[in-house]
Amino acid sequence: MTTDDSATTHAFTNRLCQERSPYLLQHAHNPVDWYPWGEVAFARARDEDKPIFLSIGYSACHWCHVMERESFENPAVARILNDRFVSIKVDREERPDVDEIYMTVVQMISGSGGWPLSVFLLPDGRPFYGGTYFPPETRQGRIGFSSLITQLADAYAARRAEVEESGNGMVGELRKLARQRPLPVEGEGQPTTASDFLNLAVQDMKERFDEANGGFGGAPKFPPHHALRLLTIAARGGDSDAPRLLTRTLDQMALGGIYDQIGGGFHRYATDTVWLLPHFEKMLYDNALLARVYAEAYDLTGNPAYARIARETCDWVLRDLLDEQGGFQAALDADSEGEEGKYYVWTESEVRAILPRSPADRVTAAYQFRPGGNYHDEATGQGTSANIPFLSIGRSDTPLPAVLDDTLAIGRAALLEARYDRVPPGRDDKVITAWNGLMIGALAVCGTAVGEPRYTQASRRAAEFCLSVLRTGDGMLLRRYAKGHAGIPAYLDDYAFLGDGLMDLHDATGDPRWATAAAELAETLLADFRDPDDQGFFYTATGHETLIARTKDMFDGALPSSNGVAARLLARLARQPGSERFGVVADATLAAYAGLMARAPQGAATLIETAILRETAASAIPAHSRPVEWNLEGSAAETVRAGETLTLAGVLTIAPGYHVNARVPTTTNAVPTTVTFASDAPAAIGPATYPLAQTCEIGGEVLSVYEGPARFSVPVTIPHDAVAGKYAVALTVRCQPCSESECLPTFESTVRLTLTIRGSG
Repeated sequence: MTTDDSATTHAFTNRLCQERSPYLLQHAHNPVDWYPWGEVAFARARDEDKPIFLSIGYSACHWCHVMERESFENPAVARILNDRFVSIKVDREERPDVDEIYMTVVQMISGSGGWPLSVFLLPDGRPFYGGTYFPPETRQGRIGFSSLITQLADAYAARRAEVEESGNGMVGELRKLARQRPLPVEGEGQPTTASDFLNLAVQDMKERFDEANGGFGGAPKFPPHHALRLLTIAARGGDSDAPRLLTRTLDQMALGGIYDQIGGGFHRYATDTVWLLPHFEKMLYDNALLARVYAEAYDLTGNPAYARIARETCDWVLRDLLDEQGGFQAALDADSEGEEGKYYVWTESEVRAILPRSPADRVTAAYQFRPGGNYHDEATGQGTSANIPFLSIGRSDTPLPAVLDDTLAIGRAALLEARYDRVPPGRDDKVITAWNGLMIGALAVCGTAVGEPRYTQASRRAAEFCLSVLRTGDGMLLRRYAKGHAGIPAYLDDYAFLGDGLMDLHDATGDPRWATAAAELAETLLADFRDPDDQGFFYTATGHETLIARTKDMFDGALPSSNGVAARLLARLARQPGSERFGVVADATLAAYAGLMARAPQGAATLIETAILRETAASAIPAHSRPVEWNLEGSAAETVRAGETLTLAGVLTIAPGYHVNARVPTTTNAVPTTVTFASDAPAAIGPATYPLAQTCEIGGEVLSVYEGPARFSVPVTIPHDAVAGKYAVALTVRCQPCSESECLPTFESTVRLTLTIRGSG
């Protein structure tokens, strides 16, 4: 470590000053003699026979900042570390392979994990002890960091054989866990189909569901991105409970303090069960996953409130995380001015100083402000004078508003403008390929769902950035871009998430170049990451640095499982002409881990979603290239008076070269085309009118079919005494698309509209 003679503001400067990671740069002026991960640090540990202290975190992590202030900025602690250890600092977002291995170790030791991650290693990287945050001094039964490092250094010096034995044991267990060998379904009566796995997952969600607050389980409460996406699939498939679980959770999150009511976007997680008190960091990946779910929920339910949340979340990302070259930066910190959440909370007097009386009254009432504050410090439990804006929590039936009234919208805009004058939280300006893949997909989906072409344009620009700046001349993908420099060979999630996002962009635009680029990434997956013996994909490629274990990421966590997304990418590519070989590999991965989906469906949502995709491949084909498409004729909102009759219609568009069987087929084994109408409106519905069938001869058989656009209609008669209000109507078609050479799996699709009944007068 060196003293910084050129700067007057820093007493110390260490090797991290040469790094590009914002997290590592945060520690560049600690008195700890930090090394970045690399052979230089390990060589020194071997040469001096010292243990290694490995500290892993990320720039937006609140407790990482706390441990830095308490321990790593403490000269006395630094002296112990510098004298008796070689200290390595790792940004988990740059080196997720390192983080994954040593996080697994800490989970083996303590049963839980988190950041900051604190692990103690032998000079060759074998771990012998680990934990997460340690306070500076022993308190509440938790050993202090100074005492811990002293005891571990003494043990390394005096009881080396015990330390070596511990390290060997941990590495052995780690390698068993990391390999993730095939786990097929065994025994009679076990689930075997994608629908079985989906039903298991939804049943598990129902058992863990928080009826009052939405979500699953207790505090701390993380947005259940993957479960929510699976619930949209279950709801489309007709599960009667899925819509309730989905909408209750979406509503309560967006009503609470975990949602940034002033600026849009979601904080990382809630420290309580009611979604009120967040950890205030805002991550790109959370907001990409949630914006997509709200857009998909809007498409499913027609609730415009979900479209508003999707828009506001996308707008926040475009406003606060957009890199000038078109990619998206990683995160905003939880802390500003050394205090968590200071940027996001308000006193009532601050609001009244900014706003005129009328909007101030409306804002403070709507967002539940209290004169003494509604925000309690998580660590101490002490109240503050500050308020977290929220609309509702708990069992309240307050509806999630589709539109904010004018007074509230004006007040909110003024507060946002005033907030931008505050000292902002730190920004992690790394552009991470995998996370950009998630955002590319989210913007493509949101652009289509809510009708915002600028989201599609932003998705396209980010894709172009990733495929140029984050790729070498020979086509190798890179992990991150920071401070004008792209580097670090990409991992499985980078290839899989980016490829999956490119397929979303392809589906939104119909531009074949995105599917072509996704296929190129998939080829690298197959060549460099696939496990040919046990199936699935390793997290690192054959050319990556050799670590003490080579892991497979199978379970969903804060991010979707990279194996699940890789399989989903292959399943989607398999729908492209001549690309079924990708589907063969996807099926092999799903078969190998069918037992995992059966035994732990709560952690395998992405794999289950992929299994559903393969099971219903025909209906998952994007609209611009699918053989059939089902749409409403006319508007998704209709108005009728009591006593009147309205005709509703759906149109089945059948691509050239395809047909569907008529309502009454000419052969007994053919799937008939059926159209059903369902509504909660007080009305007499039907009977439905089908189009005239045509005949065609295929293989010597004369068939009764529908070709081209086929219109199906139904009269809806409203009684004179019907109660005025808004009602839901669903039109569902079921058919089997066929060509002269093949019949595809059964296609089923539902379109929905809102029917407003007015009084007869």
